Amino acid sequence: MGFYDERILPNLIACACGARPIEKHRRAIVPQAEGVVLEVGLGSGTNLPFYDAARVERVIGVEPSAGMRVKARRAIARQAVPVELLDASGEALPLDDNSVDTVLLTFTLCTIPDAPAALAEMRRVLRPDGKLVFLEHGLAPDAGVARWQRRVEPVWKRIGGGCHLARPMDRLIAQGGFHIDTMDAAYTPRTPRISGFVYRGVASVG
Repeated sequence: MGFYDERILPNLIACACGARPIEKHRRAIVPQAEGVVLEVGLGSGTNLPFYDAARVERVIGVEPSAGMRVKARRAIARQAVPVELLDASGEALPLDDNSVDTVLLTFTLCTIPDAPAALAEMRRVLRPDGKLVFLEHGLAPDAGVARWQRRVEPVWKRIGGGCHLARPMDRLIAQGGFHIDTMDAAYTPRTPRISGFVYRGVASVG
């Protein structure tokens, strides 16, 4: 990884993902995690303050970016919930089958290179009665916005660490073997429409 990917990009992502409209989504979705939680794409640890410590036994955070792990360690040091940070990708989770109660995904599935493989891994490590809690941006329902998402996506991926604008998150999750139990999907206020259509919900193992 180059200087941009490890020194500049983590700061840009942390700033964008910590914006107030996005924080409101996090406050709504993260407290739904419980038990042993696997957070795929821990990033800079932005979600950590929003866990319900009374419901969470521990958090296992996987993060393949060395620059993000530096930021995450600082955030972990400030938390009461036990957090284990692993250098791993979503496509190859170093965990046993049926070993976690909740998988948490927040603005992660857009960046994972092989999303179907990652979802298969998440399904493998989830207990049969576990749940996938997700907060992802993706393909907008409006044809005009979707066209711009596809036009901009090649450049966006280069400057955004591989982030895809036009992944249909609900279909990806369902095709990954999950049943979507609840979901809200809407544009986020004060956010560009090409990056602001958010899917927020909970899914179970299908």
